[in-house]
Amino acid sequence: MRMCDRHGCNEPGDRPAPKSPNSPERWYFCETHAGEYNRNWNYFEGLTAEEAAEREAQERRDASGYTESKANSWAGPGDGSRSRDEMRALEVLELEVDADFDTVRMAWRRLAKSNHPDIRPGDAEAAKRFQAIQAAYDVLKAAEEARTWKPD
Repeated sequence: MRMCDRHGCNEPGDRPAPKSPNSPERWYFCETHAGEYNRNWNYFEGLTAEEAAEREAQERRDASGYTESKANSWAGPGDGSRSRDEMRALEVLELEVDADFDTVRMAWRRLAKSNHPDIRPGDAEAAKRFQAIQAAYDVLKAAEEARTWKPD
């Protein structure tokens, strides 16, 4: 077991922290010293005030682009980019939160076939399930179209 890299500490060092910004080298701290390290971390250390302001402005520009990309599903499903309605629709279709649209389409077809009123005439529960399955598919289809829509 690796020990905490803080001098004099005998606790397990199971929390990695970078030795410097953008460095692949890591310190390994215990929980107490990792908290201390994080409280004292200065991302702009070694930069002049002008350089720090420019880097902050650049980071803010990049972050706004990331937010826009998230809305357009750049990061993919299952990462918090789905609405509450989409999550409920995935439950109805018995799918995981990270299911892609091809999986959604296959689940919809499978469930719609097994619950279709023509296949199960007179079964009121199957008719209700079919309506719920269709509504769930419509929600997910509209969300997918919104994510993949590109202006002309």
